[in-house]
Amino acid sequence: MALRPVQVNIKALDDSAVGRFWAEVLGWSACKPGVTTYVGPGGGPVWPDPVAVRLDVVPVPEPKTTTKNRVHLDLATTSAAHQAELVARLRALGATPAHVGQGEVPWTVLADPEGNEFCVLEPREIYRDTGPIAAVVVDCADPRVMARFWGEAMDWTLHEVTDDCAVLRSARGVGPYLEFLRTPGVKTVPDRVHLDLLPYPGDDRAAEVARLRALGATDLDLGRGDVPWTCLADPEGHEFCVLALS
Repeated sequence: MALRPVQVNIKALDDSAVGRFWAEVLGWSACKPGVTTYVGPGGGPVWPDPVAVRLDVVPVPEPKTTTKNRVHLDLATTSAAHQAELVARLRALGATPAHVGQGEVPWTVLADPEGNEFCVLEPREIYRDTGPIAAVVVDCADPRVMARFWGEAMDWTLHEVTDDCAVLRSARGVGPYLEFLRTPGVKTVPDRVHLDLLPYPGDDRAAEVARLRALGATDLDLGRGDVPWTCLADPEGHEFCVLALS
């Protein structure tokens, strides 16, 4: 048994506007078949996508606080010119510069129209085949703890683990990386951005949730009542959801 990350969940006051922004950023399409706005590669609504980790923008009544998100996206570029062009295009779409203590770095830190931070990376060979999202990045206190939990929770391959970072990617070598970076500070507010996981067809979701609890996940009660997903937190308190296949 194993789980796969299928989407990044982003909370927003105006999910339609934020969804349209990210669709333009990534060159994907946005649709709103129900309450939330889905953003994914073009060619029709395929879920789960066989390659990409898509976005699900969820409407909430609370605005983002000034606290930096502990989960963010890194965007890939292919050249210095591409990086400069992408930053300029994103600024025109409504992105704003963000200052998170990065200092002088070769990447650019921006925020989406509701303040969710993300990075436009300089060209890196490791991300040449990821698609527009190079990595989903999670701030953490102990990457080794995160590697043990998430390496067992998902069917992704652990590529690297040190005291400073842990890196996972789909065993098929497609799509973005999942990176846990040692970062100062502690989690003080609920995550504005989190991962949603999905069982494979034929797997028992309740058994998967029980397995995650045995690995160190804890239950979260977000007051949503009877819903077809389970909200949990990893050993450092990062929220995530285990979805149902239908």
